[in-house]
Amino acid sequence: MKLYTFLLLIFLTNLSKAQTHRFIYEYKFKPDSSSTNYRNVNMALDINPTDVKFYDYESVLNDSINKKGGRNYNWTGSPVITRKKNSYQNTNYEMMMDYFSYQTSDKMDWKLKNETKTSGQYTLQKATTDFGGREWTAWFCKDINISEGPYKFRGLPGLIFELNDNNDNFIFKLVRSQKLEKTYDTSDFLESFGGKKPLNLKITDMHKMMLQFYNDPMKELREKFDDVPPGTFQVGGTKITSKDQFKEMAKVMQNHILKSYNPLDLTTAVIYPKNN
Repeated sequence: MKLYTFLLLIFLTNLSKAQTHRFIYEYKFKPDSSSTNYRNVNMALDINPTDVKFYDYESVLNDSINKKGGRNYNWTGSPVITRKKNSYQNTNYEMMMDYFSYQTSDKMDWKLKNETKTSGQYTLQKATTDFGGREWTAWFCKDINISEGPYKFRGLPGLIFELNDNNDNFIFKLVRSQKLEKTYDTSDFLESFGGKKPLNLKITDMHKMMLQFYNDPMKELREKFDDVPPGTFQVGGTKITSKDQFKEMAKVMQNHILKSYNPLDLTTAVIYPKNN
C-alpha cells in the first residue's frame, strides 16, 4: 500500500480548526459470503471540526458534476454513516425502496497487541475487537494522533490504516489523504439524496419493510399488470401474459436477495426466511 508522502506532513503543521482531514480507503467486500469475488469501491472518511462522515467517494465525483447542472446519483450499497466528533452514536443511511436513516450506538473494546509491521515510512501496531458479530483486526499508526478509522471503527490511539474481519469478507486499506480548507458540503448526497431527505426510522421498522418486500417482491408489478393492455406487459424483456409468471419471478428475486445479502454488521441484520 502506497500512501502519498504528504500524509504525515499535514499533522506536523499547524492546521486551522476549520480544516477537514479526508482519508480515502479502498474498500473490498464480498456481496456473497460464499464467493471468492470482491467488489471494490473507494470510501471517504471526512474528519471535520465537529463531526465525522464516512461515505462512498464516488459521491464526491458525482457531486461535482451535479453542481454544474448534472443529475448523476448512484447508491452503491456501501456503508454510509455520520456521527458527532469523539462520539460512538452513529446515524446510518440506507437506500432501499426509499431513503432511510436510523441511529445506533457502536462503542467497541479494543485489545492492543505487541505485534507491529511497517507500511512505507509508517510503523503500524495491531489491535483486535469483536464488533457486529464478527472478529476484526486493525493496524493503526500511533504517529498520527487521530482516533478514527473507516466506518464505525474508532477509539484506538492512532489512525487506522488497515482493517479486516477474520473471514476477509470486508477489507479496508488507507490509500491516500487530502487536506480540505473547509468542510465539504454533503447536503445533496448524504443529508439528502437526489433532493430527498431520509426518513428516520427505528431499525425494527426497517426490518419489517425489508421482510415485506422479500415476501412479495413482485407486488408492485403484479398490481400494475391489470392496468395495461393484454400482451404488452414486459419485465426485463420477458412478456408477461399471466399473473402466474410473477410467482417464479418472485422466487428468482428472493434467491438473489438471499445470495447478495452479506451485511457488515450482523447484529443489525434482518433475518430472511429460506426460500423453499
